[in-house]
Amino acid sequence: MSELLWQKPGVAVDAQIQAFLAGDDVILDREFFLHDIEASRAHAEGLQHIGILSDQELADLRRELARLAEDFRSGTFVLDERFEDCHSAIESRLTERLGDAGRKIHTGRSRNDQILVATRLWLKQKLARLAQLNREVAAIALKRAAHESGLPIPGYTHIQRAVVSSAGMWWAGWAEAFIDNAVRANDTARLLDSNPLGTAAGYGVNLPLDREHTTRALAFGRMQISPVYAQLSRGKYEMAALEALGSATLDLRRLAWDLSLFTSAEYGFVALPAQYTTGSSIMPNKRNPDVIELMRASHASVAAARTEIEQLLSLPSGYHRDLQASKGAIFHGFGRGLAALELLPALLANLEWREQKLRAAVDSGMYATDVAVEQAAAGVPFRDAYRAAAEAVESAGQGRSPEGSLAARTSPGAAADLRLDELQHRLQALAD
Repeated sequence: MSELLWQKPGVAVDAQIQAFLAGDDVILDREFFLHDIEASRAHAEGLQHIGILSDQELADLRRELARLAEDFRSGTFVLDERFEDCHSAIESRLTERLGDAGRKIHTGRSRNDQILVATRLWLKQKLARLAQLNREVAAIALKRAAHESGLPIPGYTHIQRAVVSSAGMWWAGWAEAFIDNAVRANDTARLLDSNPLGTAAGYGVNLPLDREHTTRALAFGRMQISPVYAQLSRGKYEMAALEALGSATLDLRRLAWDLSLFTSAEYGFVALPAQYTTGSSIMPNKRNPDVIELMRASHASVAAARTEIEQLLSLPSGYHRDLQASKGAIFHGFGRGLAALELLPALLANLEWREQKLRAAVDSGMYATDVAVEQAAAGVPFRDAYRAAAEAVESAGQGRSPEGSLAARTSPGAAADLRLDELQHRLQALAD
């Protein structure tokens, strides 16, 4: 490992203690390395504006930072145990190539605001992808809701057959859910869109740093003004990002549960594309819906990541090394959550309903609610209509059809009035 910036003369660094302090930093920081390089470039420009760097030094630093990014992408430069973290790796490389100009890059900075700005940029990128995936899922669900609006499917409450429903209603529910998820991702991205670069370890520095410039250069929506709040927001913002992700993975979990049930032999309502199933290692007669089961599991990782950060935040104000652990939480939470969501659009676009199975599952009792509501509409008190319908459940379906039941479901949002145009308008507004 290169010499530590904070190492004191005559004090030996204990390798075991240092390994504990570093944790998984070098491995995790590979995820944030390019963002740290980007922030270092903006910081160098700000230092040139206040006379810390000359024009030539800035040009040299820009060139070497660009080369470092290129070398990292190509694998020529590897962030490994030679370095304490991504920040020390950048400074080491610049010092090796540029001497004193490289050593100046850390002026006015702390490792704390370095990782804070790098992870902030990373979270903005992840939230943008989250919003995009939510929109893609909603668009597919809306398209299928329109095409399959009249396809009857059993509607369940308490996992018991309840009423006649439709594929249109099923799809429209997921469409509206993922529109809301996209809204939340966008709103959370706006919350996070503040620049902490230049707040150092939470108290500022004795330099007139050009923070307005770095805010523009890094395309942040605003400057995070208070250095104290920059530290207070660490963890809080990460939790907000995971909550936005969790909105989508929570819906994914419930959707995956539907598909787990619907693809079972007992239901048989849905056929998955072959690539979404695997063969049993011991039972030759079956295919397993492993993909949707692991999709279902992904929310656990997101929820765990949020909980991990929440437990870290039982701290007084100011910077504390505990916060280092928040990097692993967001990495694992977004790594599992986004990976699952990435597979969802194609799955939803290609699953197939088994219409014969769906129709066969609609029994006479599922029309009992129609009978009761019709009597209530004719003037019979609903309690009396309900009791009469309950006594005649076995005959409730006589003369009725799934299509007739759906056509009579005229309340806003129900099968006969899905209002897909309104949902499409909301979705389109997110893309504009």
